Amino acid sequence: MREYEFPTPASEQSEQKASQFLAEQFETHRSHLRAVAYRMLGSLSEADDALQEAWLKVGRSGTSGVENLGGWLTTVVGRVCLDMLRTRRARIRHEEPLGVRMPEPVVSSTNGLDPEQEVLLADSVGLALLVVLETLTPAERLAFVLHDLFAVPYEEIAPVVGRTPTAARQLASRARRRVQSGAPAPDTDLARQREVVDAFLAAAREGDFDALVAILAPDAVVRTAGVVVRGAEGVAAGAQAGARLGKAGRPALVNGVAGIVVVDKGRPVRVLAFTVVHDRIAAIDIVSEPELLAGLDLTVLDESAPLEER
Repeated sequence: MREYEFPTPASEQSEQKASQFLAEQFETHRSHLRAVAYRMLGSLSEADDALQEAWLKVGRSGTSGVENLGGWLTTVVGRVCLDMLRTRRARIRHEEPLGVRMPEPVVSSTNGLDPEQEVLLADSVGLALLVVLETLTPAERLAFVLHDLFAVPYEEIAPVVGRTPTAARQLASRARRRVQSGAPAPDTDLARQREVVDAFLAAAREGDFDALVAILAPDAVVRTAGVVVRGAEGVAAGAQAGARLGKAGRPALVNGVAGIVVVDKGRPVRVLAFTVVHDRIAAIDIVSEPELLAGLDLTVLDESAPLEER
């Protein structure tokens, strides 16, 4: 005899539909939300963790009274990232040495970005910008990222950082000044960027100090974990000493700008991103931490690019 199945109460059906709708909307906005989290955290793995935490919060709170779902989800992710940044900052202050903290790079073929990477790196989110964002306070970073990169009104940012809209505006303004001075907008012509970078690498291999200085902006900077070198002559001297990097490097786009990936025995060991401004190299950002390079997919690199042994 078939057991009788009690019908699902209407209220439970309504909750199931609401949960399904929310899940669908979260997936619809996932690429956008991941882009927000990457700009906030500078790490793809941490960005994914932030989205998971945000989804749990969304599931618990529901969307009752929410008019702009996309905007609301953006602020939820922003709040989660803010908490993660504050935790990270406290840990660094007590456990880790001070210095430049490098972000996780996004590497693609010189032929261009795939659609997912285009969303992730929209608005010229180069490695240089992410490095400068690491120098901001968590609240400054959130205000700048949400307002300047995603057009979230200060009125919606204010409750996330626990400030007034006027104070949130001031946070973004301070961050904007730091970004403008430390991460100038790169030239948009990728082919020309590559020409400048290739000329720089050739001069380094040949040991041509004068040519290196000529290709560098007077206030050029090299940034890597814990080390910052400023000034064209200092950068040129370092490039001469590290000329072998260019020999082992494979051309790539690194966060949307010209760069190289240095490979040793099939593993990425360094990623260099070059910020080219007015046909001169203004910044070189070097990522060498194994944990930041472990997720790189070398198959996206140009097969035709020669790879020499170091």
